[in-house]
Amino acid sequence: MIARASPNFDQRALPISMIVLHYTGMPTAAEALDRLTDAAAKVSAHYVVAEDGQVVQLVDEANRAWHAGRSYWRGMTDINSASVGVEIVNPGHEFGYVPFPGPQMDAVEALVRGIARRHAVAPAMVVGHSDVAPARKDDPGELFDWPRLARAGLAEVTPVPRFDPNWTDVGFLAALHRYGYDIDDAKAAVVAFQRRFRPRDWAGIIDAECRGIVFELVR
Repeated sequence: MIARASPNFDQRALPISMIVLHYTGMPTAAEALDRLTDAAAKVSAHYVVAEDGQVVQLVDEANRAWHAGRSYWRGMTDINSASVGVEIVNPGHEFGYVPFPGPQMDAVEALVRGIARRHAVAPAMVVGHSDVAPARKDDPGELFDWPRLARAGLAEVTPVPRFDPNWTDVGFLAALHRYGYDIDDAKAAVVAFQRRFRPRDWAGIIDAECRGIVFELVR
């Protein structure tokens, strides 16, 4: 790990209980680091993980980095205060989204494990940016290897649906909100959930499989 200090931080108002994973969404790691350390940009993260696995720390975990923006999870709206933000270098959907390479995922797994141990972060509180801001964000996206983190005990396991609870769409959204999502933009919330828990099909259509997964998650 190397350090490159960002000026973009302030004091936390909440104890750390979350980890939020992002992709940088810029053409190169250098451009992402320049932006995250530019005072005029007013954005930052605690860590950046490059494609080769190099980890750069920008903000001390004791401080509140500016990575989540307007967001919500399980009743919390000051996600920046409650979380450690990890930016993973990837051009994202705008600049040619690609799978996350093995060395990068090795580093992400090790980094998340360390943060989770230091702050007793539960697997269900390790989330993507799109989980906490579904109407605004797509990252880290459907190619991110959530199953790997789940196998390591570092993220929520996608449950196997046992049956269809036959909820109406309104009932499904109520259950999704109970699990943690902001459902003000219903379609965006469904897409974010699918990117995370059913990435092969994230068209935003609520079906029996989605209902079954959410039933198991909230159960």
